[in-house]
Amino acid sequence: MEVKRTSGLWPLLAAVTGIAITLSLANWQLGRAVQKRELKVRIEALSAQPPINVSGAELAPADVELRRVEARGVFEARHTVFVDNRIRRGVPGFHVVSPLRIAGSDRYVLVNRGWIAGTPERSRLPQVRTPEGEITIRGMATVPGRRVLELSSKVIEGHIWQNLTIERYAQAVPISIQPFAVMQDSELDDGLVREWEAPDFGIDRHYGYAFQWFALAATILVFYAATRYRRLSKSRA
Repeated sequence: MEVKRTSGLWPLLAAVTGIAITLSLANWQLGRAVQKRELKVRIEALSAQPPINVSGAELAPADVELRRVEARGVFEARHTVFVDNRIRRGVPGFHVVSPLRIAGSDRYVLVNRGWIAGTPERSRLPQVRTPEGEITIRGMATVPGRRVLELSSKVIEGHIWQNLTIERYAQAVPISIQPFAVMQDSELDDGLVREWEAPDFGIDRHYGYAFQWFALAATILVFYAATRYRRLSKSRA
């Protein structure tokens, strides 16, 4: 009798454990979906606010990130970098990032000016038109390079960079910069493409994962109940 009780206890513990784990994972995915939805609403609200003026005074990234900003100044073309492996409609190319010297100061702000196609010869950079004189640029403030996975230590080849981070640029170029960059969306006659993709928050994907975990929990419950019923039926026969 004791052996039968013990043999029946283990399947119950396994089922309870499996259901608890799958329900926990499902609720975690639901929580992530809620967080992503709140972030989406926050970004949409921030984008509707008037742009923040970027002056020579250093701004904290937390105060401007995801906000629309504007800055007036002069591009320093000689410190432009080309961020590699940026694909647009199947065509490989670069994001062109130039520092803008902010009017009335010695501080710069990095501006991701847009996309340009690469050349057949990697050693030859594409020609980029850089406006001269003071201009005003507008766009969204971002902190680039927070989620970067680099499989090689060769991340800089002249003006071609595999990825851009504020820290890396500050070490490589001897100028004072704001601790964020601007994804430019204002128009300039420079031939660059500024078609920034909206962030993929993956909200529906989290809901899909949650449904799968709930379904697995239900499967475990049904399997245990069916197995338990068959055992009871056999024991009574």
